[in-house]
Amino acid sequence: MISANNVTLRLGKRALFEDVNIKFTEGNCYGLIGANGAGKSTFLKILAGKLETTKGDIVITPGQRLSVLEQDHFKYDDYQAMDTVIMGNARLYEVMKEKEAIYAKEDFSDTDGIRASELEGEFAEMDGWEAESNAAMLLNGLGLNPDSHFTLMSELTGSEKVKVLLAKALFGSPDILLLDEPTNHLDLDAIAWFEEFLISFNNTVIVVSHDRYFLNKVCTHIADIDYGKIQLYSGNYDFWYESSQLLIKQMKEANKKKEEKIKELQEFISRFSANASKSKQATSRKRALEKIELDDIRPSSRKYPYIDFRPDREIGNEVLTVENLSKTINGEKILDNITFTMGREDKIAFVGGNEFAITTFFRILIGELEPDEGTFKWGITTTQAYFPKDNGAEFDNEYTIAEWLTGYSVNKDATYVRGFLGRMLFAGEDGVKKVKILSGGEKVRCLLSKMMISGANSLILDEPTNHLDMEAITALNNGLIKFPGVALFACHDHQFVQTTANRIIEILPDGSFIDKITTYDEYLESDAMARKRTAVYTKQVDDDD
Repeated sequence: MISANNVTLRLGKRALFEDVNIKFTEGNCYGLIGANGAGKSTFLKILAGKLETTKGDIVITPGQRLSVLEQDHFKYDDYQAMDTVIMGNARLYEVMKEKEAIYAKEDFSDTDGIRASELEGEFAEMDGWEAESNAAMLLNGLGLNPDSHFTLMSELTGSEKVKVLLAKALFGSPDILLLDEPTNHLDLDAIAWFEEFLISFNNTVIVVSHDRYFLNKVCTHIADIDYGKIQLYSGNYDFWYESSQLLIKQMKEANKKKEEKIKELQEFISRFSANASKSKQATSRKRALEKIELDDIRPSSRKYPYIDFRPDREIGNEVLTVENLSKTINGEKILDNITFTMGREDKIAFVGGNEFAITTFFRILIGELEPDEGTFKWGITTTQAYFPKDNGAEFDNEYTIAEWLTGYSVNKDATYVRGFLGRMLFAGEDGVKKVKILSGGEKVRCLLSKMMISGANSLILDEPTNHLDMEAITALNNGLIKFPGVALFACHDHQFVQTTANRIIEILPDGSFIDKITTYDEYLESDAMARKRTAVYTKQVDDDD
C-alpha cells in the first residue's frame, strides 16, 4: 500500500496540490487523470520520492518494493538490454554482479567462499536463477526481437529502448508500480500484451495515460486531479466520466430547486414584509431563506479544443490509387508491392509494428520521398494536409504563433487566423509566443490549426495524439469522425482507431500488407489475420537466425 497524507506542493505562490489525502491499495490499478498542467507526472514523482513536498508525507508499507517507469532513454546506453531489465530489481542485480566479481577472482579465498555462499542463498530467495528467462518473457511479450536481448541499449532504436525500460519497471513483480505514459511509442500488439499483463497483475498500479481504451481496460479506479485536489472514483475511465457528469447534473438540478425556493421566499418577503398581519410569516421565511445554501459547482479546469476540419471542396469519386509501390532503405525492404484504391468515404488506419515503414509511406504520398518502384495518384478533386510525426523542422524559426499560421492561410486577416488559434486554446497573448519555444502539446495543436485552416479534403496524420491531453485527443477523435473527407492515419490510441477507421491496412515486417474493410476490433479478432501476422513475424525471426 502507498498513501499520501496531507500532501501540499507549492510552486512559488501557486499551490499545485493542497492537503491531498489518498490511499492506493494492493490489487487495484489506479488511472491518474487531469488536464495538462494539473500535476499528474509531478504527483507520480512525489509518490516515487523524487520530489519533496511542501507539507505532508508519503507512506509505503514497510518492506514493499516500488518500481518506476523511467523516462531517460539514454541512461543505460552502456548496458545490454537484458541487464537493464534485471536492474528493475536493484538488489538482485547487485547480488548477481557481486557473485560474478567473486567467482572471477584468481585468488579465491575462504572469505570469498563464505560471502559467495551468502549471496547464493539470497540470489535463490529472489528467484535469481529465473531472472534471465523472466526478463526475456517480458521483452518477448512487448515485441522485442530475441536477437536484441543482449544488444547494447545504445544500439537499439527509440521504440525498442521504451520497451526495455517498461520491461525493467515490470521485472520482478514489484509491490507498487508507477507508470507515466507507458503506452507511448508502443505498437498496438505490444499494448495488447501489456494490457493483459496489468489485468493479471496482483499488486498496486498507478498509471498516467492519455489512452482512454487502455484506462478502460486495465483500471479498477480513477484518481482525478482538479483544483489541487485528488478525488477517487471506483471503476474505469468511462465510468468516471459518466458518474462525474451525472454528479454535476444532479448538483445543478438540486441548485435549481433551491433557486426556485429562494425566489418563492423572496417574493413572499417582498409582498408581505410591510404587512403587520403577515410580518411574522415574512420574518420566518427570511430566516429560512438565509439557511439555504447553493452548492458550489466549480466548472472543471479541463478545456476542450474545438477541432472541425471543413474541406473547401467536396471530394470526388477518384481519391487515391496506389499500384505496386515499393521502397528499400539501407538495404531493407520497407514497403513491398503496396497496392490499393481509396474510396471517397474511407478513413484508413495504418497499423503494425514497423512505424518507420508507415511514416515512409506517408512521406511518399505527400511527395517528400520517391518510391523505388510503383506509382500513386491522387484524384484531381483532392487536396492534402499532412501531420508529420517528426515536426521539429516546422518550428525551427523565429515566427510567433500568429505569424506562423498566417503563412499557411489564404486569408491573411488577423482576426480570421486568430479564430483558428482560439479554437485550439491559444488565447490572447499566446499568439505572440515564439513557435520554437512551444511544448510538444502546443506544437501539435498548432499543426492541427494548420490542417483546419488549409481546407483540405484529404488528411494524412502520423501519430497525431502524441503529446496531447485527454481532452484534445477526444476533440480530435470527434473532429475526424464527423470530417466529410478522407483520412489516412496512424495512431496508438485504440479507441481513436476503433471509432474513426472503417478500413485497416497493416504493414507487416517484410514490407507486405493486409488490407481489410472492417473496424479495428473486428480486425484484431480475425483468426485469419492473426495467423498471417504470426507466420510473417515467425518467418522474419527464422530468417534472422
